[in-house]
Formats: sequence, structure tokens, C-alpha cells
Amino acid sequence: MANRRLLISFAHPDDESFGLGAAIGKWVEEGVEVYLICATNGDVGTVPESMKDKYSSVAELRLSELHCANKVLKFKEMFLLGYRDSGMMGSETSKHPESLWTQWETNPEKVTRDVTRVIRQIRPHVVVTFNKYGGYGHPDHIAIQRATEKAFECANDSQFDVDGLAPYRPQKLYYNSFPKITLQMRIWHTRLKGQDPRRMGRNHDIDMVKILDHIEPVHTRIPISDYMDIWEASSICHESQGGGRITRTAKWLQNILYTKQGFTRVYPVPDRDIVDEDSVFAGVMVD
Repeated sequence: MANRRLLISFAHPDDESFGLGAAIGKWVEEGVEVYLICATNGDVGTVPESMKDKYSSVAELRLSELHCANKVLKFKEMFLLGYRDSGMMGSETSKHPESLWTQWETNPEKVTRDVTRVIRQIRPHVVVTFNKYGGYGHPDHIAIQRATEKAFECANDSQFDVDGLAPYRPQKLYYNSFPKITLQMRIWHTRLKGQDPRRMGRNHDIDMVKILDHIEPVHTRIPISDYMDIWEASSICHESQGGGRITRTAKWLQNILYTKQGFTRVYPVPDRDIVDEDSVFAGVMVD
């Protein structure tokens, strides 16, 4: 029987590890062929000054970290689209003509075509991307989410030509989801320490309250507690972005917060907003 195939469509080097490291480890161990789209090179990411001298550019540093993570996660193949990192919404870098956000705003068909090309090449049964808010409102996350959702439709359109590749329709589309209880606890803990949960992160530009407000219904939860080591090991590779976050959480708390990974099912559209699957491959027919 042919292997199950899954495509993750994300924006930056580190999104794959921080967001889905444990789930990827589970899928690969179960024999799933997991592919990754990384739309940008992470050029605008904030990195420690001490690390810059080791590489010719921030992009080279970020991509080297992605290749390190791939040694742990073992993707079947990675597709690097090469767009420029946009930085946060409204920043000057987000207006750069080569940034993913500006490309999506000015030439959405090109970005859609890039994602469609990958879908038609690898013919995944399942596609996973960010939610509509892009997880935490990052413009690159929002751009690749929109392009992926559009490509999910265009991939099966015979009139949408991409290098002569045959039309193909994946069977399922999902958004990955933050665990709601984890966010609620972090907001509570942040306020307890006298900090503003609306101004978090290295650059104080992450609004945790908005993240919570934009969480979408979860329809699928898969068990990941056996894959914490893989999640941690892949995250550590992204040293410039503060990798190695999982082990900073006490083991007893990990067993509460990180036992399962949630997903929002976008297609097929759920009848009700309830958890009715324990696998993103539920109901999938493998060719």
C-alpha cells in the first residue's frame, strides 16, 4: 500500500519545530511521508549578535538551523520558496517588495502558484497550515495560510496551469492550533508577574490576548506525549530563536498541557464544532 502523504505549509525556519515538532515525529514514525513548505528564509528574524559572525547573513543562519531540525524531523522533502521575511505587521520590512507579505498583497497568484506547484508534485492526502490569524498575527503566517487555502482549491483546477502538472485535490485541509488552556495559563501567569500579555516576545510585539481571541474550534486531537524528545531536539536546533522551550516546562505540567496536538478541520467542513477525530488521516483513502 502506498504511504500516506502530508504537506505542512509554513512561513519561517522554526515554525515547523516550535509548532508541530512532536506531531511530525509521530507521523514520520508511523510511516507518513511528511513534506514541508518553508516560504521565507527568516531574513528579518532577531538573532543574537554573538551568532551573526558565524554566517554571511541572517538567512544563512536561519536556514542552517532548519537543516539541523530536518535531521531530527526527517522530512521526505523540504520546499524552500525563498521569499523575504516580512517582519511584523506594519513594519518597514513588511513593505519590502520581495517580502512574502508584499508579494501576497501585490501578486497573490504567484504565491498561490508556488504552493500549487508543490501540491501537484507531491500529491499529499492532507495539508496543514496556520489558522486565519496566522497563529500570532505574523503577516508571513497569514500570507502563506491564504495562499495555501487558495492553492488547495486551485490544485484541482485544470484551467490553472502550473508547469503542465496534472490537477490534484488533497482530501483534507487543517489549521494547526495552539492549546487554549496553555495560552490562558500563560496570560494569567504573565499578569501575575506584573507584565502586559499584550506586549510579549523579544520585541514586545506579540499580543497573547489576541492570539487567544483568534483561536478556532478544534476538531482533531492527536496524542503526542511520546514525542516530547523529538519536539525538544528539533526546537533546540533553532538556537537563534530561543530554541529548547519545551524542557523549560516542568514534566508534570507537560503532561497536562502537551499530551495532544489540536487541529481545526477546514475541509471537509465539519458538521459541528466538536472533537470527532484522533487522526488527521481519519477517512482518508490512500491511493
